[in-house]
Amino acid sequence: MKIKFTIILLFLGCISSFAQEEIRHFSLEEAIDYALQHNRTAKNAALDIEAAKQQKWETTATGLPQINATVDYQNWLKQQVSLIPAEFFGGNQGEFAEVAFGTTQSVNATATLRQKLFDGSYLVGLQSAKVFLEISKNAKIKTDLEIRKAVIEAYGNVLMANESVAILERNLAVLQKNLTETIKIYENGLEEEESVEQLKITLSSVQNSLRNTKRLQVLAKGMFNITLGLPIENETELTDDLTNLTHDNIDLSLLSVSDNIDNNIDYRIAENDKVSKELLLKLEKSKALPNLSAFINGGYIANSNEFNFLDKNQKWFGSSLVGVSLNIPIFSSGGRSAATQRAKINVLKSEEDLTETEQQLKLAIASAKSDYQFAIANYQNKKNNLALAIRIEQKNQTKFFEGIATSFELRQAQTQLYTSQQELLQSMLDVITAKAALTTILNTPNK
Repeated sequence: MKIKFTIILLFLGCISSFAQEEIRHFSLEEAIDYALQHNRTAKNAALDIEAAKQQKWETTATGLPQINATVDYQNWLKQQVSLIPAEFFGGNQGEFAEVAFGTTQSVNATATLRQKLFDGSYLVGLQSAKVFLEISKNAKIKTDLEIRKAVIEAYGNVLMANESVAILERNLAVLQKNLTETIKIYENGLEEEESVEQLKITLSSVQNSLRNTKRLQVLAKGMFNITLGLPIENETELTDDLTNLTHDNIDLSLLSVSDNIDNNIDYRIAENDKVSKELLLKLEKSKALPNLSAFINGGYIANSNEFNFLDKNQKWFGSSLVGVSLNIPIFSSGGRSAATQRAKINVLKSEEDLTETEQQLKLAIASAKSDYQFAIANYQNKKNNLALAIRIEQKNQTKFFEGIATSFELRQAQTQLYTSQQELLQSMLDVITAKAALTTILNTPNK
């Protein structure tokens, strides 16, 4: 029994140790770095770059020598009959003899080397592959910026939920103490029943808020895990503090950063789109140019009435051919012209889209700066309001137990305090998320 008991203790100890190792701790920067490596969207964006590199080589390879081999085996189930003048075989003039040429079976093996000498669409294709790779790289930058922003928001939501739970639990403890004392005073006939009922209403409201906030806390942690690329059930703990993180995210120098649109990733993506439309126009124009290619092939053929092509005595007859092929587009009934005009229209549209993107980004940067400035000012305001709400609640609590203030006035002061607490937490989160939005649109991620 002692041995079994020892084994069980060791087993439980191992489980406990394993469970402790499963808890992952993240500062905000550690969370961002982890997400940039493991977030599923980030991983797919990195794979898109690798796919674009392969596509670039795929396009390049079409202009390099191409070698293809074919092996054809034929077996006439019924040979084709040709008619030949019978006089060739000593027959009567005007009559025809039925003749089947060749053997019933044959094998023909050939290899062909082809090389493009000139093809306008190939040159455009090379340029397009390079632009496509650039688009994929810009998409990865855009994805990383959005993931960074999403991690900051998810991290802040978890911290806010944690702080909300802690505050509500402290409020609940104070209320329960107040209710206990008020009940005693009421039982001694020194307080009205309404005072007890008012405190019970406040207590019930805080309890309900606490239950709801704990549910939101679980959801916030799940969203944080998903954003990082972790399983939703993994245990994670955040090492940063909401107050310190808020102070670290107050940077007024960002408000004076120049609006460099060229550095914005959305503007660069719009430029990529314009370049790609211009290349499509060049492609349509190149289709009116001739294309030239050369080829050389060689092969062997064997004939027999029996399948003995693997015998060493089987005769194989070789052949070889070299040539040049020139394809000249002459008339397409206006199809190429229409395609070219359509491509020109798409280029004009992309130019308009680029101008529209530029204007929208200027407005978005101004709006993001305004939101960030307001978030900082609002945070300072809510912090001051909370300090006032705390003093008011403490005064009313003292007055209530001294019999000067009513229970309604106390409840009103407590409600004001609880509202101020939540407003301050929300303003702290707003500072963090507003800075994340501003640095994202400025393409200057948080350091």
